Amino acid sequence: MSSLREALRQAVVDARDHAVAAGDLPPLDAGALPPFSIEQPARPEHGDLATNAAMQLAPAARRAPLQIAQMLVRHLVLPHGIADATVAAPGFINVRFDPAWVAGQVEAISRAGTGFGRIAVPQPQRINVEFVSANPTGPLTIGNARGAFVGDLLARVLEAAGHDVTREYYFNDGGAQVTNLGRSVFARRTGGEIPEDGYHGDYVADLAARVPDDVWASASAAAEPGERLGTWAAEQIRASIEQSLAHLGVRFDVWTGEGAIHAAGWVERGMGQLRDAGHLYESEGATWFRSTSWDDDRDRVVLRSDGRPTYFAADIGYVAEKFSRGFDELIYLWGEDHHGKVARVRNAAAALGFDRERVQMILIAWVRFIRDGREIGASKRSGEFITLDELLAEIGADAARWFFGARATTSGIDFDMDLATAQSNENPVYYVQYAHARCSSILRTAADRDLAPDQTDVAELLRHPAEQALIKHLLTLPDVLAAAAARRETHELPRFCHEAASLFSQFYRDCRVLSEDAALTGARLAVVDATRQVIANALDLMGISAPETM
Repeated sequence: MSSLREALRQAVVDARDHAVAAGDLPPLDAGALPPFSIEQPARPEHGDLATNAAMQLAPAARRAPLQIAQMLVRHLVLPHGIADATVAAPGFINVRFDPAWVAGQVEAISRAGTGFGRIAVPQPQRINVEFVSANPTGPLTIGNARGAFVGDLLARVLEAAGHDVTREYYFNDGGAQVTNLGRSVFARRTGGEIPEDGYHGDYVADLAARVPDDVWASASAAAEPGERLGTWAAEQIRASIEQSLAHLGVRFDVWTGEGAIHAAGWVERGMGQLRDAGHLYESEGATWFRSTSWDDDRDRVVLRSDGRPTYFAADIGYVAEKFSRGFDELIYLWGEDHHGKVARVRNAAAALGFDRERVQMILIAWVRFIRDGREIGASKRSGEFITLDELLAEIGADAARWFFGARATTSGIDFDMDLATAQSNENPVYYVQYAHARCSSILRTAADRDLAPDQTDVAELLRHPAEQALIKHLLTLPDVLAAAAARRETHELPRFCHEAASLFSQFYRDCRVLSEDAALTGARLAVVDATRQVIANALDLMGISAPETM
């Protein structure tokens, strides 16, 4: 359908030129037709696609949008696949697809196979997507799970659109939090009292029991045993985090520790570059970045009065280090509580000489986990939390991926644990997977009767409204993917899958697939096979399995 949209777009541009040449529209500058949309109308009775081109052209043409739309339609040469074009107030041009063209796309879906839905953007980019990035002071909790899935799905979508994507995990492998972790391990090992800012929970006791003899000896001999023990414990937790994410089907290409950014000199280089450009100044014994030169509400400290760099200083060095690897765009997925960091990091990128628009932050809203109508808490310090592994053991990776991805990242989620484990149509991921399994079952039954999908006469035979509605929806997968990649927002994919399952259910109800009519049976089996393929492709894009039996 993407190619049909582009053909329609060009036809509208040509219609404008023909209208001007015929004198129906006044002479216009070459760029007189601003960007215009071609979208699916909210209501099917308004057509299959609609464009606002006439309304966009109205200021330059100095005519009423409705009049311009009528003139454009008069000169519009309909592309192959479009049956008619009509005008609707206040100036929309609505078009309807040729039913024969729609039915014929079943063959196109079959030819594309597992590649259907994937696209190739005109200008592919090298994109770094940093997500999760929870500090290695405890196991990943259910609170980290949404960021893991959203980041992984976004990376999958960008790759399916043709971009070169690097998945990155950034973790704090030093500092007070890691030292407090080490002190907590030391206290558990020696029977002492866990420090006020320390960490509780069974995982700390487990770490204390597993400390190697050489690590324990060097830590015990040190003035601050928490530093040595914390470094060791943080690496153990980081490895367990990697395993937990693998259970969710999430992988990372790069794991970067804050210590490595400092050790490689990126923080010093970043500070030097900002100082040379006049973006740093001294005040109250500290060194400040002039973040207010852009759109921040105040300047920010980068070096404390004792000379120690702040976390923000490490962020600056990290931006420079990432761009040094040749990325065209940096995407950070952060919790919504990090909103205060957005402006300062983008401003630092601009001060370093990079386009701040190439640094994008996606803030992920809260998730509340509900079981039996009660919210489940999560606190690493208190030790009262449910780990990601425990969540996956209870509901499975497929359900977790669906429920985390089904809402826009900026919308909060009440995650209903009971619904996520229900094996009924009330559970949306079960509903979609069951549709795929039903398709597979129909095809197996047909094969047992020596029947198979046949695209020979689909253009003539597949005219039932339920058939047409299902095929039209399947054809939108490339557009859904393109929009998700462009907007950096992926929640329309689960919606696409659920609608596909619903339309398939209507098709199966209204159109008998296996009948005495051999030609119609073959054509409808082709629809079933196309539906199976498209649902499988969309679920695979989401990292969710497509079972053949349920």
